[in-house]
Amino acid sequence: MAAAYRLRQAVGDQATITLLDPADRLGGVLRTETLAGQPMDVGAEAFVVRRPEVPALLAELGLADRQLATTGARPLIYSGGRLHPLPERTVAGIPSSPESVAGLVDDATVTRIETEPRRPLSWQPGSDPSVAELVGERFGEQVVTRSVDPLLAGVYAGSAATIGLRSGIPAVAAALDRGAASLTEAVRTTLAAATDGPVFGAVDGGYWVLVDELARRSRPNWVRAAVKRIEPGWVLHDDTGARWRADAVILAVPAPRLAELVGNVAPRTAAAAQRILSASSALVALAVRAAFPEHSGVVVATGEPLHAKAITLSSRKWGRRGESELLRLSFGRCGDDLAESASDDELVAWSRQDLEAVFGVAVEPVEVCVRRWIDAMPQYGPGHADVVAEIRAGLPPGLAVAGSYLDGIGVPACVAAAGRAVSELLKAGVAP
Repeated sequence: MAAAYRLRQAVGDQATITLLDPADRLGGVLRTETLAGQPMDVGAEAFVVRRPEVPALLAELGLADRQLATTGARPLIYSGGRLHPLPERTVAGIPSSPESVAGLVDDATVTRIETEPRRPLSWQPGSDPSVAELVGERFGEQVVTRSVDPLLAGVYAGSAATIGLRSGIPAVAAALDRGAASLTEAVRTTLAAATDGPVFGAVDGGYWVLVDELARRSRPNWVRAAVKRIEPGWVLHDDTGARWRADAVILAVPAPRLAELVGNVAPRTAAAAQRILSASSALVALAVRAAFPEHSGVVVATGEPLHAKAITLSSRKWGRRGESELLRLSFGRCGDDLAESASDDELVAWSRQDLEAVFGVAVEPVEVCVRRWIDAMPQYGPGHADVVAEIRAGLPPGLAVAGSYLDGIGVPACVAAAGRAVSELLKAGVAP
């Protein structure tokens, strides 16, 4: 939708923008449903406000007054069968001091963190280990499983083992490149450079407000069909048997679909896209009448006997209070098929069990919504930036890509990637 909007701005009213999407509504993983009379996002929920793309886009569309901030309620971590405060003074769960994770890890791990600055660090500038490799070696396995994994699982539906440091936590990698003598120093340097203020924002009324405005302004010819094959000369075959001729094509699809579609028109791109692992995720949204603590939610440590990897107390997080509390429970991690294999009834039953285990509250949902996002969570593994460069280098003139597997999984990065795709087509002179 961002690409369609930018194209319309660039090419004016005379061009035809055809958007092929087989879904029942536009927006991809930006999807808003109504639960207990309240709008609720059941795909992507928030955006990082420290990146400028989404606030700028909202302002450009006349929607700046729809930007929401969190209430300031803090999340919790479920580890060892009980709730802990989310550690403060960390970067993606990597602590800046032993005090950051005191009570969450054992005494031996606290001592290991305390002595880390005095142990020699072997770091090659430009290297890209997995987050688990570096953090486990410097701070120990408990920091990985109890502090870092829960946060990365919430973002990527993966773990510290599937995410490369350079793409997943670039500021820490940059601090090490600049000569930080320890991981502790790199984390503290990153924190010192961070700006104050809220981290996350949302759209009042749900992301459909943004999607609807982008659709209204871009005025695409929406064809509810999936592209099955692309021929040279930009002839697209959809799953209804129709053919579409285009001057230029932007593929805003997950990496596995990109690899399937461009094998005969961009084999180098297809081969690179096949190197990106993707995870699937399922989300259960509940409206319930029950009391929950004043926290924004819970992330779950690796190895806990729960099915959900995260619980969002949406009403508490965004200050949307009604007769019912709105909750989100997320399921599925890279390497398991939980999001695809479990039935809706199983996911809802697990949600109720996990809520009782975590909060001691038995809930009877007023309303339920289950959504699945298949292959929608790319894993930014070691060397990811090189893979993305290879994907783009293999694109012929007239073909561009956008999506969450390129320059960042969040909504701001996707908006930026869409703008870049349009700019590349215009620069090549192939867009009308």
